[in-house]
Amino acid sequence: MKDYAVARRRMVREQLAEAGLADRRVLKAMEEVPRHLFVPKLLQHRAPQPSALPIGHGQTISKPFTVGLMTTLLELQGHEHVLEVGTG
Repeated sequence: MKDYAVARRRMVREQLAEAGLADRRVLKAMEEVPRHLFVPKLLQHRAPQPSALPIGHGQTISKPFTVGLMTTLLELQGHEHVLEVGTG
C-alpha cells in the first residue's frame, strides 16, 4: 500500500472513531503521524492494521487503538507534545 495517508485516515475512522474515541485532536494527530515509518520496511504495509507490530529486539509498536486511548486519557489541553515510549 503506497498511499499511507489514505490508509491512516481510514484507520482513524474505522478503528478509532467508530470504536468511540472522540477527541478530535488525538484523531487528527493519529491521522498525521506516519506510523509506517516506525516499523521495519517489510511490515510497513501492515501499519494501518489494528494490531501491534514487531519493531525488533522482541519489542512491538502498540495497536493504534491503544495509543489513541492512552493519549485521550491524558486529557490534553492543546499545547502539549506527546512521545509515547513503551515501558514493557
